[in-house]
Amino acid sequence: MNWWAIVAIYRFEMARTWRTIWQSIVSPVISTSLYFVVFGAAIGSRISEVEGVSYGAFIVPGLIMLSVITQSIANASFGIYFPKFIGTIYELLSAPVSFLEIVIGYVGAAATKSLMIGIIILGTAYLFVPMRIEYPLAMLAFLTLTCLSFSLFGFIIGIWAKNFEQLQLIPLLIITPLVFLGGAFYSISMLPPLWQTITLFNPVVYLISGFRWSFYGLADVALGWSLLAIFGFTLLCLGVIWWIFRSGWRIKS
Repeated sequence: MNWWAIVAIYRFEMARTWRTIWQSIVSPVISTSLYFVVFGAAIGSRISEVEGVSYGAFIVPGLIMLSVITQSIANASFGIYFPKFIGTIYELLSAPVSFLEIVIGYVGAAATKSLMIGIIILGTAYLFVPMRIEYPLAMLAFLTLTCLSFSLFGFIIGIWAKNFEQLQLIPLLIITPLVFLGGAFYSISMLPPLWQTITLFNPVVYLISGFRWSFYGLADVALGWSLLAIFGFTLLCLGVIWWIFRSGWRIKS
């Protein structure tokens, strides 16, 4: 394992974060804070509690997941797409660096940025609503796994994309709607039976449900299914990335 290469890629990507700190960290935190104000004031005045938890506190895990998922994808996809765009990816591929070391460097940096944002938003939430975390270690585990898995997914999108428009296509048209419809702002038990069944086909439901369980001990689906979903998604992304580097798809051509 070439640790020098991993550290070099990781430090380069993290340095880009500090150069664009307003866009990378401050902007998503402010955007999420506005969600707290808008949803907490507008909807919270009509829905006082959800399953014994105040509505403002209930939406905190969903808002953190929304920000973490979108930022993980954005950071990882841009991180690997930009070297493709300017042509420096070929220098990296010709260096004595394996695909595993490349992935660890880029995905590790993207996951670190998203984890930082998630923790900052969690701290910001305490300024708006009283809340509790019943299982802090489980919360950190779910948060870290989500950052890691969606950074891997973003890495795949960055390799797949041929232009900046495609880079935003999947996050805007698929991922964000899935998060909004995945119980980020409500419990799926509030839906009619038919829509509850349909919602269970949304994979994001399992991530948000498991993450919310770590806060309040409440879950829309069994915890085991949430763990299976996130581990399965991570393994699937790893398999796709392995195939991409093995075949050279959209990297060497």
